[in-house]
Amino acid sequence: MSIPLTCFKAYDIRGRIPDELNPDIAYRIGRAYAEKIQPKSVIVGRDIRLSSDEMAAAVSRGLMDAGADVYDIGLCGTEEVYFATFAYQDAGKMMDGGIMVTASHNPKDYNGMKLVREHSKPVSGDTGLDDIKQLAETNEFAAPSGARGQLKHITIGEAYTRHLLGYLGAEPLKPLKIVVNAGNGAAGHVIDWLEASLPTLTFIKIHHEPNGHFPNGIPNPLLPENRASTIAAIHAHKADLGIAWDGDFDRCFLFDETGRFIEGYYIVGLLAAAFLKLNPGAKIVHDPRLTWNTVDIVNNLSGIAIQSKTGHAFIKERMRSEDAVYGGEMSAHHYFRDFAYCDSGMIPWLLVVALMGDSGKPLSQLLDERMRLFPASGEINRVIADPAAVLAKVRQHYQHEALEIDFTDGLSMEFAGWRFNLRCSNTEPLVRLNVEARGDETLMQAKTAELLALLAE
Repeated sequence: MSIPLTCFKAYDIRGRIPDELNPDIAYRIGRAYAEKIQPKSVIVGRDIRLSSDEMAAAVSRGLMDAGADVYDIGLCGTEEVYFATFAYQDAGKMMDGGIMVTASHNPKDYNGMKLVREHSKPVSGDTGLDDIKQLAETNEFAAPSGARGQLKHITIGEAYTRHLLGYLGAEPLKPLKIVVNAGNGAAGHVIDWLEASLPTLTFIKIHHEPNGHFPNGIPNPLLPENRASTIAAIHAHKADLGIAWDGDFDRCFLFDETGRFIEGYYIVGLLAAAFLKLNPGAKIVHDPRLTWNTVDIVNNLSGIAIQSKTGHAFIKERMRSEDAVYGGEMSAHHYFRDFAYCDSGMIPWLLVVALMGDSGKPLSQLLDERMRLFPASGEINRVIADPAAVLAKVRQHYQHEALEIDFTDGLSMEFAGWRFNLRCSNTEPLVRLNVEARGDETLMQAKTAELLALLAE
């Protein structure tokens, strides 16, 4: 009898422990992944959550029982699984897939998985995740054709660090003092690896040691209450920059020298410009939530801006099909062609530090003009009982004056001086709102309040 599994989302797996995800379900996911993808070798890694060791062991058993060899890289971030999957070789053979055990920025009683296949290609609802779900639900698997797979423990730190440093030029970085907030310690080991090769940078480390009890709160710097310690450290140490990461550090969040939190949207534009200067005419992929600043920068630099549905699996798929050099989401996911089109929470801040040094400008000066030209609300979340009805009501309210309506992801509506995107979260029971305007912060704020009042009704 098939039992529905609620932990499967649009492009990854996340659920509350133990009712939505537990060792039995994790084992079935491993078996189902192996049966669908047919890998001979799979990278497995895990975040710092208290349940992650048990979940990783269970999914590994499922893989090995299906005949796949597991290459365990231990405690890591999601991008380390991506890197190992596309870069690690055993006796000249590439890996066939990777599984990262993580629930990213969800609360500590959640866990989940992010799945990729060869070359770190994403496994989403459109590319096999639904099939894996159905197999795991039936819990009926084909008998393996060969011997049980083996478990191998490997280290990738040296090669991964070398790859990250390859995004920097040959010249040493300019001296800077940087606050690094590893949240609950997940990103700490990578900072230590990079620190050894970046002697011109002074790192002020806070919340640096791994702690699965999450003593510093839910690992999500998008929550304003999680920013105070980073801002305080910037002020106390007179730092040039602050960086904070989410739970599996595939996203990094930046603070300027004043302690101001920088919306990821503006970093997308900054990095798009940097890549287009090195790759004239290249394609840049962006999400639909906030777009005007990115499109303006890309068009002015003769690049090609391409809109994709929100979500790491969808962005990666579009980047591959377009051979885009860079992709960015306002949620602080940044994707790189040279990183197998995957997202990294380390490459962005390294590039920003290099841009600060090359320009001789602090981060505030690199971004102030763009923030003035395209003020944005930042993402606002609301719990809504009937999201579809709310989206329909909002569309009806504004459609008589909208210049453009788009359904790439949720509802996007554009007007002469402002636009908004309203969409349902793929990972949480929320409706997410983003509003932006053309050079008019007062208008942006007024329209944000207007939309929130509609949602409250």
